[in-house]
Amino acid sequence: MKKKGSAVKKAIFIALAIFIVIGVVIGMIIYEKVFMPNVKIKETTYLYIKTGSGLSDVQESLYNQQIVEDTASFKWVAEKKNYNKHVYPGRYKIERKMNNNELVDLLRSGIQEPIQLTFNNVRTKKELAAKVSTYIEATESEILTLLNSDELAKSYGFNSQTFISLFIPNSYEFYWNTTAEGFIKRMAKEYKNFWNESRIAKANALGMKQSEVSTLASIVQAEQLMRPDERPRIAGLYLNRLKLGMRLQSDPTLIFAIGDFTIKRVLNKDMAIDSKYNTYLYAGLPPGPVNVPEISSIDAVLNAEKHNYLYMCAKADFTSYHNFATNLAQHNVYAKEYQRELSRRRINR
Repeated sequence: MKKKGSAVKKAIFIALAIFIVIGVVIGMIIYEKVFMPNVKIKETTYLYIKTGSGLSDVQESLYNQQIVEDTASFKWVAEKKNYNKHVYPGRYKIERKMNNNELVDLLRSGIQEPIQLTFNNVRTKKELAAKVSTYIEATESEILTLLNSDELAKSYGFNSQTFISLFIPNSYEFYWNTTAEGFIKRMAKEYKNFWNESRIAKANALGMKQSEVSTLASIVQAEQLMRPDERPRIAGLYLNRLKLGMRLQSDPTLIFAIGDFTIKRVLNKDMAIDSKYNTYLYAGLPPGPVNVPEISSIDAVLNAEKHNYLYMCAKADFTSYHNFATNLAQHNVYAKEYQRELSRRRINR
């Protein structure tokens, strides 16, 4: 009986030992899957999860970007933590040596890393849509469709020509998974913040609507891209012309009408083009901006220099500055100097 009891105890001991060993092995395997580093990148990177993605899409992105060593263990942990029901789109910052537990917790939290969306030097709606689409999830086509929507423009108090003045060039913090609608709503908010009481008062003092200020600012900017310090003087010149009922006769508006922004020399035949943007042919401001004016250009109009200049011409030394004149005779002298230099440099168009 003693031998039999001893054998039973021995068997139980062995069984327990085996179970312990198995338990330890399983525990080690689970620990390795959950807590051992699985992110193999050498430096911080970003994972972009598109709207509508599921766990399999995230797993595929991790594999394609070679972010994790073992996608199977990631999936195992993700399933255990119910991540498949908490997949949120966005841009996520992935650090070196993260383990699956940390990675899944980050992704299922929805706490993404914002981006800095910057746009400037934009002429057209298409250029704006193209530039913005490089920062956020919305496509160029989706953004452009809304920018071209007369109905949407009207809902914000603009028309199709002036709608582009809603967008104030600057650097803004966005989340990557922003939609086209979300982008425009945010820009409308920034527009209201920009047009504070002080700026609105200055526009009213000029007898201009906010969109008209932006239109004139776009012309000022197009006339002076390189030397912002000269913009208030140019703005003052055009305001003088508007007050006197003179045509603006601005080359950039004519180039906008032609649609060829490579043109460096406007010809007499161009001035006959029948377009409301042809300020050689039509008096007053064109229907809308000829680019997306920067803050410095808008403020140049609102704080325009007061003087009696009515004419300007690019200096023949090509310093990007202008000669200003109060009368046509003096202007013609400057214009001939500049035309001679254009011909000498063989700039025909």
